[in-house]
Amino acid sequence: MSSHARARVAPGATDVPVPASRVLCPQHERRGMVTGPPPDPGAPFDVRTADDGALGAAFATGDEDALAEAYRRWSALVHTLALRSLGDTTDAEEVTQRTYVSAWTGRSSFDPATGSLPAWVVGIAKHRIADVHAARARVRALEEQLRSAAPPEEGHEVDLTDRLVVTDELAKLAPEPRQVLQLAFYDGLTHVQIAERLGLPLGTVKSHIHRGLARLRSRLEVTYAAR
Repeated sequence: MSSHARARVAPGATDVPVPASRVLCPQHERRGMVTGPPPDPGAPFDVRTADDGALGAAFATGDEDALAEAYRRWSALVHTLALRSLGDTTDAEEVTQRTYVSAWTGRSSFDPATGSLPAWVVGIAKHRIADVHAARARVRALEEQLRSAAPPEEGHEVDLTDRLVVTDELAKLAPEPRQVLQLAFYDGLTHVQIAERLGLPLGTVKSHIHRGLARLRSRLEVTYAAR
């Protein structure tokens, strides 16, 4: 194909070659604008130069290059939103990863004809951020119960998932700290009562509960934030 195009001239006039970069696209001629040549429909698709609409269409079809490009374009935005809301770099990084995993696994629900890919990704990020806040609230409630070693108030029973997670984590502890946590969580004994029951110094009981809570906190945050 010649690198020059023919400019429109009056009937009977001699055609004058002009650079292709100065050819007027029909939609811009009406506005008096000059632009480059229209895209070649036969050219290979390049996600790096695609606009958001084209990138979204490719993403919806399962194009892995489109996923990588979407991550490059908007992961920093997702991370910033998460960091501002959660105030923790590690949580923000996990939210960013979970957002893109959720977007990719749920790409069949994205319709590029009705919405933009960046807006859809941000919407998922907001849900993942809300999940972390909800997880933190549940962990705080359980921690408070264990710290006070008091049974939950009426109407606030610990649900089955909480109990299963706690049971699983307790099984990984050494016998003495496991027994301390069991008496606190399941029997509702105070720290003093546990010390008396097991013949342990009060400081040892508090130390076991403190370390046990740290393990439970990490496990429960992962469990609930991943829901």
